Amino acid sequence: MTGPGAGGVARQARGDVAVDELKDAPVTVVGTGVSGAAAARALLRLGARVTVVDAGDGPPAQAAAAELRAAGAAVQLGGLPTAVGAARLVVTSPGVPPGTPLFAAARAAGVPVWGEIELGWRIRPAARWLAITGTNGKTTTTEMLGAILTAAGRRAATAGNIGTPVVTAALAEPPYDTLAVELSSFQLHYTETAVPVAAAILNVAPDHLDWHGGPDGYAADKARIWMHPATIAVGNADDPGSAALLAAAPGRRVTFGLDPATAEVTVVDGWLVDRAFGGGPLVAVADLLAGPRPDGSAQGGSAQGAPGPGRHLVANALAAAALARADGVEPAAIASALAAYRPGAHRNALVTTVDGVRYVDDSKATNPHAAAASLTAYPSVVWIAGGLNKGLAFDELVELAAGRLRAVVLIGRCADEIAAALARHAPDVPMERAAGMDDAVEAAARLARAGDTVLLAPAAASMDMFRDYAERGDLFAAAAGRRGQVGAAPGVVPPGGQSRGG
Repeated sequence: MTGPGAGGVARQARGDVAVDELKDAPVTVVGTGVSGAAAARALLRLGARVTVVDAGDGPPAQAAAAELRAAGAAVQLGGLPTAVGAARLVVTSPGVPPGTPLFAAARAAGVPVWGEIELGWRIRPAARWLAITGTNGKTTTTEMLGAILTAAGRRAATAGNIGTPVVTAALAEPPYDTLAVELSSFQLHYTETAVPVAAAILNVAPDHLDWHGGPDGYAADKARIWMHPATIAVGNADDPGSAALLAAAPGRRVTFGLDPATAEVTVVDGWLVDRAFGGGPLVAVADLLAGPRPDGSAQGGSAQGAPGPGRHLVANALAAAALARADGVEPAAIASALAAYRPGAHRNALVTTVDGVRYVDDSKATNPHAAAASLTAYPSVVWIAGGLNKGLAFDELVELAAGRLRAVVLIGRCADEIAAALARHAPDVPMERAAGMDDAVEAAARLARAGDTVLLAPAAASMDMFRDYAERGDLFAAAAGRRGQVGAAPGVVPPGGQSRGG
């Protein structure tokens, strides 16, 4: 991959290809999932001769392969080729590691390797993108921004890591006015030429280190969202990782955050205020936090000194507002959209209350940084944790949460790693292990007392036991719901529920 700042000369040396040159050209697409399938269909519309390859050959891959073959693509399952063959271009799904032999062979042959995001940008390079990345909070912030753009009367969509695949949005007719684009570190790694109007890095904490080769590689891929000087860089003054990357951004730099002494889009006297783009007061914090707190009391007050979950939701709203103002959205649209917004399912979602015990689904907490935001929201927690670790340590998380833990129930492949951290930092906290989600909820219910919160905040990925984080959360909600009458609907969240991802 060419690093940030590398220009057209390097791309030409690799044998770069223009989108209008793809008619009748052989192209290899890696992956039959949502991103790969969307890229393959877009390339077929462009007239390319498409071969889709996938290392898997299970039922989902077989079903996708049948649809792609019907659309005109050749499909090979059960392994990736190690040679690039006749392909003039390789387009990869974002989760495929950069060390894959096919990519090395492509580079050696001078064949470019793009991600689906890169392909989407090249299809419609004049598109207006407002882009968002970060370790946590991406989805919530992107959803907020999409709601703002719609309230402003724009033909808009959320795209990228959520919503519509970027290649699909790029081919939409009539074209979208603006896209709110969520970008993971995987997607950014394979993106080279995209130029968002403005882009935010919400926060940077260790995640996906096994894929990126370490924290420096992970942060560097996040920083690619700001690689072009024409992009307004929106950074979090409250997050050291985001602030450090912002200091090196080549374009205009704008800060958001809860401290008005350090941030331009911030909170003053209980209001979200834009001091970067002249928008002034935008919306009252009390209107953002209209839902109940974790203790059931009414929400309100300013973000300064607000409880942990409120602070996270306010920070997400500040980032969305900053991006919207960077693209000229009027304050009234921002106010109406943010006042009406409610985060989605699996993000600190209260699913039921039984015998005074609240059951909260935060399955989207797929890393320790995200789980910390959940654990600090509740005074007494029976924590269901574990899954597929991504090369991360749990000591800091356990040490932070130790005083709030009534008990812990461990599931998944990294149960031993969390158990070891508990032994070091919370040795007196009762701990049990469970073979599946039903067992975990049963154990948690037995350990909980009235006033406690049984919290699914796994701090790890889901794929060792479940299809994805949504299935994990759905199974938790179903098991909890069987214990009594369901209270709040999934998706009705304590303030601060946020997206968790790469």
